Amino acid sequence: MILPNSSMRCGLSRLLAVTALMSTCSALAQGDVKKDEQTKPVDLNEIVISAPKLSTKSLLEAPISATAVPRKTLQDAGMYTVKDAAMYAPNTYFTEFSARAISTPRFRGIGGSPTNPGVTTYMDGVPQFNGNSSSIMLIDVEQIDMVRGPVGALYGRNTAGGLVNITSRRPTLQGWEGELQTMIGNYNLQDYRGRVSGALIEDVLGFSFMGGYNQRDGYTKNTVNGQPIDNRGSWFGKTQFLWTPTRQLEVRLIIAGETARDGDYALNDVAQLRATPRQSARDFGGFTKRDVLMPTLQVTWHGDSFDFTSTTGLVWWKTQDVTDLDYSTFNFIPGNTFLLRNNRQQQTTWSQEFRFSNPKNVPITLSDSAFLTWQAGAFFFDQTYQQTTAQNQDNVFFPVFIPVNTTNTSAALHDQGMGLYAQSTLTAWKKLDITAGLRWDYEHKQADLSASRNPIAPPFLPSLDASSRTAKTYSQVTPQASIAYRFTPGLMAYAGFSGGYKAGGFNTASVTGRTNYDQERSWNYEIGLKGRALQDKLGFQLAAFYTDWRNLQLNTPNAASLATFDVINAGNAVSKGLELSANYQATSSWTVFGSAGLQTARFLSGSMDSGAKIGGSKVPYTPNYNAAVGSQYNWELSQGWTLYARGDVQFLGGFVYDSSNAAGQNAYTLANFRVGIRRQSWYSEFFLNNAFNTRYVPIAIPYPNPASAPSGYLGESGAPMTFGVRAGIKF
Repeated sequence: MILPNSSMRCGLSRLLAVTALMSTCSALAQGDVKKDEQTKPVDLNEIVISAPKLSTKSLLEAPISATAVPRKTLQDAGMYTVKDAAMYAPNTYFTEFSARAISTPRFRGIGGSPTNPGVTTYMDGVPQFNGNSSSIMLIDVEQIDMVRGPVGALYGRNTAGGLVNITSRRPTLQGWEGELQTMIGNYNLQDYRGRVSGALIEDVLGFSFMGGYNQRDGYTKNTVNGQPIDNRGSWFGKTQFLWTPTRQLEVRLIIAGETARDGDYALNDVAQLRATPRQSARDFGGFTKRDVLMPTLQVTWHGDSFDFTSTTGLVWWKTQDVTDLDYSTFNFIPGNTFLLRNNRQQQTTWSQEFRFSNPKNVPITLSDSAFLTWQAGAFFFDQTYQQTTAQNQDNVFFPVFIPVNTTNTSAALHDQGMGLYAQSTLTAWKKLDITAGLRWDYEHKQADLSASRNPIAPPFLPSLDASSRTAKTYSQVTPQASIAYRFTPGLMAYAGFSGGYKAGGFNTASVTGRTNYDQERSWNYEIGLKGRALQDKLGFQLAAFYTDWRNLQLNTPNAASLATFDVINAGNAVSKGLELSANYQATSSWTVFGSAGLQTARFLSGSMDSGAKIGGSKVPYTPNYNAAVGSQYNWELSQGWTLYARGDVQFLGGFVYDSSNAAGQNAYTLANFRVGIRRQSWYSEFFLNNAFNTRYVPIAIPYPNPASAPSGYLGESGAPMTFGVRAGIKF
């Protein structure tokens, strides 16, 4: 896709607007800061990767390409979802429907389906092997790490593109503290949440709870009845207990949950959305429901010879969506809905990991100039999944005698697996790090699948009455290696090789007998440079990568059932590009941050389900560039008052919607601003998101029904301009 001149001029004008804002902040900063503050170095805060398996070093010393978003940034920017935080990460893109249960992250072009992600989210060490549980409201979060590039040597399945790691905030073990905050905005936005944390037994047993409620009206209007389609509403909470009976032992129980009651998918023909954004005509108002419960038990023991960590997780979720599947008022029989689907899913995943490592900050001494750190572990999981769908379609040929054909599918999956891994790092002369790791995974899957059509169709139409019971076994060995050299304490270069894979699986709602697909492999080669400059005021990361992935799993439309997709192994692909991120702490009051990514991701070979060749085509949902730039400044006023302002702008390059490359989204720009005042324990602020009310269609699916989608694609409009106020108090 080529960026039109008008889009380019629009993007440049918005960049100039933000640049002007940042220049104003700079001028104010120079006039407002004392002379000694202008010359005094301001050290950047040391951000440590929160996933202990990845690194115990700071972000600027870890030989990986990663973005860490700490709690302060989440708070300052008003971020409540992982997708919000992803704007700081180069070469990342999240595809999310308005019905929040379906979330698919893509790193460097590698993604997947919600049921089989290419980038897996870990919450407090527990994997979310399905997108239905990975995109929940962020509450009581300490940090989010987004690691780009496969990490299969440590994490195993479904990390072919990378990892999202979310770490919860720890309860306090001394005294009591709490906070309340609320947010109110247009589209009837309301958000209320509160937190309390304290020591049930001083220095021994801590407790915390955070919960709340969030709602908003839909952004898309149903032109038939004038009502919004995609409303949202949810209750959410997280309870924690932290027990430290001795200096060596720590036990932590985390129980998180969410219940969401949302509207329907806001889909409409893409061409119509570009002409009249956020509108759709529906003769039936659907809904989506989701319930999620995630208890996690962490046990950590610090010994003289090694550290031991046990992480036990249970992830349970249930969803139901009832939708007008033709996403229009099209029908053959007056009073009917041409195509209506009722889809129910439920999954329970139990996982257990045991990890051993050298004591924290105590490596094995090999000589005066050589040290060794190590870790090894075992991972086990058991997962059950059930899905039932009922799809009613008007009978085109015999509407009087047989008014409706009903297609039913059901699936019951049982998946068991285990993994063993080990990794070590040799450090020589305090300058050279050589790391090597290896993981072996084994997995057994079985499926009971059935599909039927009722009533039986006439002889000249395809009938359907099939059931099958099948099983597959997979095993995988995944290596990883890197070398890093510190030229100075503030400058490090690294080179690395890593592998990853996506598990094979089953198409649970297929009506064509195409039941299973095979594993996908990825191999990543990367070089990078990290460091600090300008008296440690500037921190930066630069990386170049080349990713080769084989037997690519591709979502392809099922020709026998509208709006149904099967996963097939389409062929091979390659992705290559550059990534840059930087954080400049100009003074103790003024911060400038930014990131940029360039990438090219194309299929080398393969074909779609229709037989069309895709070699040379772009990989879907892979913007050829993305960048973000922003600034925050705090003005210290008298008597403890602080005035602050923040602005950030995200630039996304063009991308295509599917492997046919027949349609896509041109480049667009999103800008967010907020200004507020803070005094000691309370704050109040005004926010403005998508400040220029950019029109864009971030997600679309091929839909071969000209009556509902003349363009051949159904899509959803991006979020419009939103604004409101947020306030909070701590005690």
